[in-house]
Amino acid sequence: MAEEKGAVLTESGLKKLEEQLDYLVSVRRNEISEQIAVARGFGDLSENAEYDEAKKEQARVEAEITRLQATIRTATIVADDEISTERVSVGTVVRVKDQDDGETYDYAIVGANEADPMEDKISNESPVGAGLIGAKKGQVVQIQVPAGILKYKILSIKKM
Repeated sequence: MAEEKGAVLTESGLKKLEEQLDYLVSVRRNEISEQIAVARGFGDLSENAEYDEAKKEQARVEAEITRLQATIRTATIVADDEISTERVSVGTVVRVKDQDDGETYDYAIVGANEADPMEDKISNESPVGAGLIGAKKGQVVQIQVPAGILKYKILSIKKM
């Protein structure tokens, strides 16, 4: 079996995944077991839509539990005290100025499992995240994206 590549997670990202896993194991599993027990009471299982749906949901939840366990087990954790503000890295928030339109943007650089573009949390594996990794304050980086080339000047780097 090929060696699994671990996800990169911040300490807060790890905590969030552990909370999600705990919820699925301690709450959701029990809810589904109860749904299956109730559905069994409806009679013939071969024609029981409630039973079929509960079993499908059980399979989905068990798959998610397995995925979360594997992610947590193989993750590379970026400890808060290991994060430097000398260069852009996972666990930093970088303020950039677009050299074409003059707009400024703040991006939190996180692992792929934590990415949430709606909250300006971008993955270190995304084109913009990967293009910013390693850059220093004052540096201008050019990043190839599907829409063309972005030119960002790094204005500041701070810890999340």
